[in-house]
Amino acid sequence: MSSIIKNVTGMNAITDQVIASDLLIAAKSGIKSYGIALSEAATPEVRNVLCDQLSKAVSLHGQIFSYMKDNGYYNAYDPEQQLRMDIQNADKALSLPNA
Repeated sequence: MSSIIKNVTGMNAITDQVIASDLLIAAKSGIKSYGIALSEAATPEVRNVLCDQLSKAVSLHGQIFSYMKDNGYYNAYDPEQQLRMDIQNADKALSLPNA
């Protein structure tokens, strides 16, 4: 994509890290939702389906986390480094032009 189109559409702000972070947040939200639904399920059949979906969501979360860790996007085992990266990303986001 040309830089002109990126600037006009704002697509220059979307990176693999942003996409992966959004996906990780969505996976966490899905896990929470499946857990709540599972606790409210009225029949064993529904519980089995939800349990299967919850297991798949947890697996997806693990895959996304591994991708982010392997690419240096998420430093769960080094909180100080993660905090520095979060501050850097926040500064970057604040410096983006308003569209």
